[in-house]
This record gives sequence, structure tokens and C-alpha cells, in this order.
Amino acid sequence: MEAPRSPRRVAIAVVVMLVLLAGAIGVSRLVSGDRETVATSGPTDTSPPSVDPASVGTTTAAGATTTAPPVTEASATSTAPATTAPIDPPPVLKETHPPLKEIDGWLQADVTSLEELRGKVVIVEFWTFGCYNCKNRLPYTQDIYAGYRDQGLEIVGIHSPEFAYEKEVDAIVEALDRLGVTWPVVLDTDRRTFREWQGSPAYWPRTYVLDHLGRVRFDHIGEGAYKALEDTVVALLAEVP
Repeated sequence: MEAPRSPRRVAIAVVVMLVLLAGAIGVSRLVSGDRETVATSGPTDTSPPSVDPASVGTTTAAGATTTAPPVTEASATSTAPATTAPIDPPPVLKETHPPLKEIDGWLQADVTSLEELRGKVVIVEFWTFGCYNCKNRLPYTQDIYAGYRDQGLEIVGIHSPEFAYEKEVDAIVEALDRLGVTWPVVLDTDRRTFREWQGSPAYWPRTYVLDHLGRVRFDHIGEGAYKALEDTVVALLAEVP
């Protein structure tokens, strides 16, 4: 038979139980306090940033777009790409191109209007010499110009400055020489033509192609779509009687 426990052993056991119970209560309160702190500090948002579809580069008529960000009039950018399968012949996007509105003249040109270029295929490109994306397009545009100028292609760069230093004619002339721009350039100092053609938002760079009748057959925002641009030029040159 088990001997009865002494009062001292019983007291020790009770003390040990109380110590263990107190420790358990403290741990529970500590954990509960940590959880409350996390809750009151607010959840952490790990979702990716949203992309504004209005600022995404697009191509209409032929070919794939680029992932490089175009620049809007408010300097908004985006990197989301979009693609369109090549179309032959390129569709007519507008029967008549918008006018050149309140321009300040031409550089490197013997003409004074787009109407004087009827019968040619014309690339119209909105740009400004301080724009990074615009400068990235230039080598590709130069290659297309060199390859098809003798076949009836013309390029008109509409220089629509974003900043005050890009409005100075001497600075524009220097930039044309430095960047190797040899085609006619329209001075759109107050961006009247920029907005007339594009509305809002408007982008640097933006590239259009006009057929020999002056109809808009290609429209691309931003860098890229160089093969689509060349394919459009080739197709439209083939339409010239």
C-alpha cells in the first residue's frame, strides 16, 4: 500500500503547478499581444502595381508593338506590350489625315504642306529631340528612309517640343545634324498639330503612314513595330500607280 504523502510534498507540488499555470498564462497573453500589433499596423500589400491601359504602346494596321514605354504629353509611361497580326493590304484608318495646325514652318524641306506630297507614301512621325524613345526610333527610321526613298517614300518629322529648350530653332537644327535626321521637319512649337492629330492623351513618339492619296494606313505609339512599319511602306508603295 502506498504511504500517504506528507503535507510538505503536497505543498511543493501545488507551488510547482501554480508556477507552470502562471507561465502558461503569460505566454498566451504575449502571443495575443503580438497578433494584435500586426492587425493594427495594417496588412502588407504584395500585389503588383496596376498598369494604365491608356498609356500602353499600340500598333494599328500591321505588326507587333514594342515593350518600350511611350511618353505622353504628361510624361506618363508604360511597359505593357500588345501585338497585332500583320495585315496585307493595310486597312484605311482615316480617309483624310488631320491638318498641320498653326505650325511655325519647315526645316530641310522644299514643300510647305502634306498635300504637296500626294503621290508619295509618307511616314509622319511626332517626336522631340530630347525624348529618349524618339531617339531610339531614329536608326530604324533612317534605314527605312535609305531603303525606300528612291521608290517614292518620304518622311515628315513633326517636332513637337515637350520642354522650353526644345523650342529653340538653333537647338533643333543642331539636333538634326547630331542625330542624322535628313528628312523634312515641321516646327510644331506650341503642339497644336500634336493635339490635332492625337487628341488626349498624346504621345512621343507616334508614327503614322499615309498612302499616296493621303489616307492614314498605319498608326503606332512608342518604339518598336519596325518590321510592321517597313511592311506597310512596301505594301503602300505597291499601290502607287
